[in-house]
This record gives sequence, C-alpha cells and structure tokens, in this order.
Amino acid sequence: MAMETPICDFGWQARDFRLPGIDGRDWTLADVRGAKGTLVMFICNHCPYVKAVIDRLVRDVKELQALGMGAVAIMSNDTVNYPEDSFDNMKVFAETHGFTFPYLFDETQEVARAYDAVCTPDFFGFDSSLGLQYRGRLDSSRKEAGPPDARRELFDAMALVLETGKGPVEQTPSMGCSIKWKGE
Repeated sequence: MAMETPICDFGWQARDFRLPGIDGRDWTLADVRGAKGTLVMFICNHCPYVKAVIDRLVRDVKELQALGMGAVAIMSNDTVNYPEDSFDNMKVFAETHGFTFPYLFDETQEVARAYDAVCTPDFFGFDSSLGLQYRGRLDSSRKEAGPPDARRELFDAMALVLETGKGPVEQTPSMGCSIKWKGE
C-alpha cells in the first residue's frame, strides 16, 4: 500500500540510535552526523519506489557528502515476511548500487518508530544542530523513475540546508511502500 510522509515538522530533533551496519560495526547518530547537516533515510531492498530512485539517490547523496552532509540509510522492515530485505540482501543491495553511506539494520523497528517513519523511501534532512529541515521526496519518481530532467528536490533542499541551515518552505511528501511492521 502506498503511503505519503507527513509534512515537515521544522526543528524536530533527530533521535539517537545504535544499529548494526552491513560493514560489521555498530553506528550511532554521532558517527554519521555531518558538519553542516545530516540525512537519515529509511529504505529497503524490495520496494519498487526505492528501486526506482536508488541510483539517483546514491548520486545525490554522494554529491551532498562532498558539501559537508552526513548520511545514513536504515532498513526497518520485517525480514521474516520480507526476506528480500534480509541483512545479507542489504549487503548485496548496497554493493550493487555503490552506497557511499552506512546501511543499517533496525531489527527491533525501534528507530523507525522513534522517527515516525511511515514508508520507504522516507527522508529526514537535518541541519547542523540536528533540527529537521526536510521531509520530502527525492524527485517526481513513483514506482518508475521520473524523467531524466526531473527536479532534484532532495538534493536542492539539502544543498539549501547545508548553505543556510534552513530547508525550503514548500516540500512535496515522499511516497512509497509502507514500513513492513512486525505482527501486521
């Protein structure tokens, strides 16, 4: 079922976490925090919405990292009912798409709940003080990639945050598959 993210709650403070990464180490918010801003992304391996944008997402994050942004991707889905999202498959997915950021497993789903993540992809763009400035979409893509010249909404928003500390007032919600909660 397709879900949309809520509108941005400007200034909402990022929640700390300690989660295992596909690289074999545990990561915290402090480990991934960028000097000028931080992007926390909830994604997964199987969702058609994620698959449609993953290469654009990796491109945009890499360019933003060069500007001083920290980034992390978190996978919170129920892997029993969605085995394509397993930890081993996370490793393959990240390697296939050339992730330049940690990919973490939220097995208990506590981090997704703390962030009130609702779908994949769900983007949380924070300023240098870890106040929320962006909760929108990557671009106009849906289950299929948008046009090659689609406006880079997440990139533009986070570049603005890195430069000014403020996100755009107008934001279009991200759309994707619902987080696959355990027991649902």
